Amino acid sequence: MRRTNKLKILNDPIYGFITIPSPFIFDLLEHPYFQRLRRITQLGLTYLVYPGAYHTRFHHALGAMHLMRKAVHLLREKGHEITPAEEEGVYIAILLHDIGHGPFSHALENSIVPGIDHEALSLAFMEELNLEFEGKLQLGIDIFMDRYPKQFLHQLISSQLDMDRLDYLRRDCFYTGVTEGKINSERLITMLNVADDQIVVDSKGIYSVEKFIVARRLMYWQVYLHKTVLGAEYLLIQILKRARMIYTDRMPMPSVLRPFLSGALPEGRKALVAQYAELDDNDIMAAIKEWRKSDDTTLAMLCNRLLDRNLLGVRMQDHPWTEDEMLELRKAATEKYGISEKDARYLIFQQEISNNAYNPEKDRINLLYKDGSLVDITEAADQLNISALAKPVVKYFLFSPKSLLSS
Repeated sequence: MRRTNKLKILNDPIYGFITIPSPFIFDLLEHPYFQRLRRITQLGLTYLVYPGAYHTRFHHALGAMHLMRKAVHLLREKGHEITPAEEEGVYIAILLHDIGHGPFSHALENSIVPGIDHEALSLAFMEELNLEFEGKLQLGIDIFMDRYPKQFLHQLISSQLDMDRLDYLRRDCFYTGVTEGKINSERLITMLNVADDQIVVDSKGIYSVEKFIVARRLMYWQVYLHKTVLGAEYLLIQILKRARMIYTDRMPMPSVLRPFLSGALPEGRKALVAQYAELDDNDIMAAIKEWRKSDDTTLAMLCNRLLDRNLLGVRMQDHPWTEDEMLELRKAATEKYGISEKDARYLIFQQEISNNAYNPEKDRINLLYKDGSLVDITEAADQLNISALAKPVVKYFLFSPKSLLSS
């Protein structure tokens, strides 16, 4: 029997060569559930603003695993025990942490399977894979769910300073070209430590942490919450809402999408995961290309706008628009586009969006000093006002055809 070399080396544009750490990790990479991530864009429709942002969840998962290998090696060098089984467990957890993302990633969170976020779907995928691989993922699942006694291992996967964030900030910065978001992930990992079973940062890494928090804030407002990006992604959400509302069995679409719009989802985790695993970005875009010819004026209009990049205009302010202001815009839309006031709500709507770069209420980034004391970054930072960046910023976004906003 011909043996397959599973210890492959992959070339990544961010880190250079990435080595697959074990034959089992290779088997997970080769699984169709994971290969699907090649067809899920990391940043949704952000490429409509930053043309280079076509990277995928597949890229990100590999990068996060690569950083996890560096973190495990570093923490062992500092005297913290991580057994071979725990090492493979954290690799499994970080590799599969985003496997439940649907088409266009966060853009369609809760839109494909209403009421279920990608973390819950990721867990469902892991549990199905665990059955298929006869329990080999169990430790990774326990670490992912924070059920394992060593909490610091979970924090490497999900915390204020985890390998997920360290990769996506650097990767998204690279592919968008937004240099303000650049972070030194190597330096940050070198400064990691463990105290009281918590991931902490050696005190001399304070400025790297400050830079990380500032970079995260800049990336949110310049990329993730960029007005035009939001205009595209909420337009995509409105398309699926409209398609679901007027759904009939005669509507053209890929067969894998139909159960998610009709509501006829299969029962049971195994069947749902198998159905969901068939769905990717290509199916959504194929449906939208068909729906641009729809007899439904509103759906056709929304689809044409997205495909032709005639996106919704966006205004932002610190307080919501009044009902009278919204009604006036919707009336203008009914006259201009010949649609009902009810249908005008698909074109004109507002959203409240909040963001804070550092959330000390969730979990903290503590600095470890030589005397063993721990100090939160907001109290220790002296060069920049990190405390201000820890406060949530709430903005209200108004979405409307640009011609109505300018009139």
